[in-house]
Amino acid sequence: MTTKLTLTLEEKVINSAKKYASRRGKSLSKIVEGYLKTISQNDVSEKKLLPKVARLKGVIQLPEEFDYKKELGKALAEKYKGS
Repeated sequence: MTTKLTLTLEEKVINSAKKYASRRGKSLSKIVEGYLKTISQNDVSEKKLLPKVARLKGVIQLPEEFDYKKELGKALAEKYKGS
């Protein structure tokens, strides 16, 4: 069963995502659906990772207090500053 979902996003994000989907010959709905399926899977095992990605696991050692969400937010804010 397919159900409609309404999302509120920045216009620039929507336009960029539409271009991304178009370049891949997919609808934006299918891209979002695929992403949501990926993040909602409870059992993410190394078998499901691409070999190149699996080899990278554990390569970087970060301090215990490292807050990746905070750092990601700062990096994204810097990337889109002035866009």
